[in-house]
Amino acid sequence: MVTTLTVPPAEADTRLDRWLKRRFPALTQGALQKMLRTGQIRVDGARAEANTRLPAGAELRVPPMPDTPPPKAAPRVPEALAQELQSRVLWRDDAVLVLDKPHGLPVQGGPGITRHLDGALDALAFEGERPRLVHRLDRDTSGLLVLARSQPAAAALAAAFRGRDVEKTYWAVVAGEPQHKGGQVNLSLSKEPGPRGERMAPDPKGQRAVTDFAVLDAARRKAALLELKPHTGRTHQLRVHCAAALETPILGDGKYGGAAAHLEGLSGQLHLHARRLVLPHPEGGTLEVEAALPPHMAATFRFLGFDAPAPRPPRRRK
Repeated sequence: MVTTLTVPPAEADTRLDRWLKRRFPALTQGALQKMLRTGQIRVDGARAEANTRLPAGAELRVPPMPDTPPPKAAPRVPEALAQELQSRVLWRDDAVLVLDKPHGLPVQGGPGITRHLDGALDALAFEGERPRLVHRLDRDTSGLLVLARSQPAAAALAAAFRGRDVEKTYWAVVAGEPQHKGGQVNLSLSKEPGPRGERMAPDPKGQRAVTDFAVLDAARRKAALLELKPHTGRTHQLRVHCAAALETPILGDGKYGGAAAHLEGLSGQLHLHARRLVLPHPEGGTLEVEAALPPHMAATFRFLGFDAPAPRPPRRRK
């Protein structure tokens, strides 16, 4: 039987495909696409795409959906991982949780990846809802990752990241020293295939990618500490901008810097850290959080003589 569903205000701005899959877990992507293609699913009487964002009060015409299978028991989060993640929570309130993600932990699963943050989010529920991812960090990038603790918070935070209302500051140690002490990189990027899989590459016809940079310290032109502030969120944007535009690859980034990204006596791990976030809080005001360096970057700072001030306590300004 065809039914009509209404989008509540708390779930406004959610993608159509995600909204439906939460209600009908047995609905496959293929079946959903067919229903959309044939006009069986309509939003306020009109055809829609999977990525259509739903306004509050929208009425969805929905055909009969597949029966929901019995829920599978969630895999138990290993105790060691659960304790580590809980110890890395830097901020927690009813709407937002900010985590200091460790270097080397993937945010989501993939081929050959069984240990990842998305599979361990039950450990961060803290007697509330399972938190939701609202943005991503590369596996080997450490630092601040924001999670939403409710659907309304998830919608608000996702809109803030999508609308560039979040101020993101990264620290990176690079091989060599940029020619200029600061400035802006405006270098468009696109994906290109390669023998080791896809990678991002400069492309005048690609997606716009903009990063502000400043040299905070340098060690005899052998290495430098950069502050990076991306205005856009392209895949591997900071890594490509450092290697291709500034000609100073991030230490440990062999994918984009090759042999030049490795310096004798220093860790071969990626030296990119999400240091500071300033974002609008879903319940009003502004949240500011900073994260301490991961161990391998702290060791590099000591070796090169770079200053590493302790992070300021997180705060929410009304």
